[in-house]
Amino acid sequence: MHPAWIPFSIADVTDASATPQGAPSADAQGGAAAPPSAPLALIVVDVQGDPGGSSPGIAHTDGKAVRYQRVLDLVATARANHVPVVFIQEVHKPSLVDIGRELDGAEGVHCVEGEPSTELAPDLVPGPDEFLIRKRRYSAFFATELDLVLRSHGIRTVVLVGGLTDVCIHYTAVDAHQHDYHLRVVADAVGGSSVPAHDAALRAIEYLQRDALTTTAAMKDAFAAQPGVPLGRRAADGADEARA
Repeated sequence: MHPAWIPFSIADVTDASATPQGAPSADAQGGAAAPPSAPLALIVVDVQGDPGGSSPGIAHTDGKAVRYQRVLDLVATARANHVPVVFIQEVHKPSLVDIGRELDGAEGVHCVEGEPSTELAPDLVPGPDEFLIRKRRYSAFFATELDLVLRSHGIRTVVLVGGLTDVCIHYTAVDAHQHDYHLRVVADAVGGSSVPAHDAALRAIEYLQRDALTTTAAMKDAFAAQPGVPLGRRAADGADEARA
């Protein structure tokens, strides 16, 4: 993502449907979407800077503030049900020594360390037992400790929100799939570099896992139906098992 251009997303997509245009529906696939496999973790990808900010020269549609509120609602619901929340932040040194090939495409310099637009959005403050993982590439798995953190929590399903749908969400979803996690991408809580790019990315993600696309309402219900275990209790249980 590139919050130096626009925090949270370049283009905001409509909220009429969580399924991208042209993507197969649950009925077309032979039934309703399968429930997510517990335990779950919410991964908040690159929700940085001012979620209400503008980006001159970039086309927009409506819905940015609504999607940001959905992210906040999902974080609150996850915490209330002891579902781990992991925050992802793209950061690069001012020298750009760590930016690699990210300037070879359409993006300009972005996510520079120390700039206000690089910080997490003001309402997103990781708790004492929550992880903030800084990444240098689009995928939240690439050269980070994310897989270690998820496995430490015993996570089987990752739930992705944030941006950009066609960049950091897509590549994180692909790597989650390659690491054998179940996927849920909250389609009404992610935004892409354009509406067509957003839709195409969701179709590509659903191609990997047929039940990958979901909604904020469905995931809030899933968090409540499959609550996690408080971290302190989990640690104590592990110690008891070790003594046994």
